[in-house]
Amino acid sequence: MSRPLTNYYLLLGSIALLLTIGLLMVLSSSSVDAYQRFGDSYATVKRQLLWVVVGVPLAWAASRVSPLWVRRLAYPAFSVSLALLLLTAFIGVEVNGNKNWVVIGPLQIQPSEIAKLSLIIWAAHIYANKDRRLRSLHEMMVPVVPGMLLATGLVVAGRDLGTALVFFAILVGMLWVVGAPARLFVLCLSVVSVVALGLAATDPERLERITTFVDPFKDYHGTGWQPAHGLYAMSSGGIFGQGIGASQQKWGTLPEAHTDFIFAVLGEELGLVGTLLVIGLFLAIAYATLRIGRETKDPFVRYCSFGIVVWLLGQMMINVGMVLALLPVIGIPLPLVSYGGSSLLPTLIALGLVVGFARREPAAARALAQRRRTRGVGPRPRSTGLSARR
Repeated sequence: MSRPLTNYYLLLGSIALLLTIGLLMVLSSSSVDAYQRFGDSYATVKRQLLWVVVGVPLAWAASRVSPLWVRRLAYPAFSVSLALLLLTAFIGVEVNGNKNWVVIGPLQIQPSEIAKLSLIIWAAHIYANKDRRLRSLHEMMVPVVPGMLLATGLVVAGRDLGTALVFFAILVGMLWVVGAPARLFVLCLSVVSVVALGLAATDPERLERITTFVDPFKDYHGTGWQPAHGLYAMSSGGIFGQGIGASQQKWGTLPEAHTDFIFAVLGEELGLVGTLLVIGLFLAIAYATLRIGRETKDPFVRYCSFGIVVWLLGQMMINVGMVLALLPVIGIPLPLVSYGGSSLLPTLIALGLVVGFARREPAAARALAQRRRTRGVGPRPRSTGLSARR
């Protein structure tokens, strides 16, 4: 673990494995639904593969971009994200009760997914500029907290409570890493709890989901249908699973099997071993990223790395909690694994940034430079003695 390229290879290996597992699970979990809707069992996974083909070069490009250039994009990216969220609040497309999609030409995108990355970069840029003044509570709060609360309010206006919770987790994580006092977290949690309960009380469907998540079988044919069948899938997987493609719940009984509840299909087909592998890969990404943030001398890299960890790890925990009926069903995809380009592309770009941070660590940069020089020189040809005889 002390080798200079450990973080770099740990990130690359974990990301590649999660992408591979994700494609396999999207293929398996969507095959029945895709055949019923499009007459082609591979229709959904083909689209996901297209997003991967687009996303991997973007991640590679992000890994080569200097943090200075990334910081120059902080305010433009934040402004565009707010504009898209505002557009979504007024003319967004409603899907499954949430108005969190917007149609731009031939594309239907989810601006809140893009906003997650732009908010992190924007907040990290501001905190990096204020690095020596962050002992003041005012410097910690302004303008990051108002800006993030504005973005969260626009998401709540579209009734997307799950994404709003992810935004809040990012905000709390950023405040924690800059050293905010404990009383501020108590205040934030109190306010969010009151707001969440208020939103739930004013929406009968959301209230039913919250009141039945502990025991989905109380309303088995209503709001408990999806979490109950998710539990069926997880419990039937056993230790090693039923095998890839052998899921029974994907045959119409488990809604959103290839998106929000893909972890349930993974548990059914790959068992406890498969689920622990996926969770372990996320923890490996978090471990490598936190090491980068801890060891770097660049405050922007530190804050940005920590924000990305909070985003991805928090979203993974929420998704797994939904599938295990530990949390209400609030429509959060599993990063890198669930189907969807709006989620996959920003995630890959964020991880590309982290890979770039790992490449620029002083020891890693020297090791990679030495490797390039070694490859450039190549092996020396053996002398035959012919020139000497001539």
